[in-house]
Amino acid sequence: MSVLMTLRVPGDAGKLEALASEKPEVVQQILARAREHGVQAHRFYGTDEELLIVDRWPDADSFQRFMAASPEVGELMAAAGVTGEPEITFWRALDVDDAIE
Repeated sequence: MSVLMTLRVPGDAGKLEALASEKPEVVQQILARAREHGVQAHRFYGTDEELLIVDRWPDADSFQRFMAASPEVGELMAAAGVTGEPEITFWRALDVDDAIE
């Protein structure tokens, strides 16, 4: 069963959006590598002070291998004003018969 990965980090959502607009090839390169490592879904969210990444992966190891192979992720985050360590959490779906998809 796949896992939901959340990554929270202090950063500037506006800077990230500007960078993605200015350098779409970097974002597409990262996304292509994520697909190679098995990402099933991905989305950025943000506030004025924080970035949240929500992904679905086959397992936590797939995400860890992706990150190890993707130094440009850290470079992109630094350019977006990220100043702290990310808080990464892996979540499993609970079997409570409540899914809306």
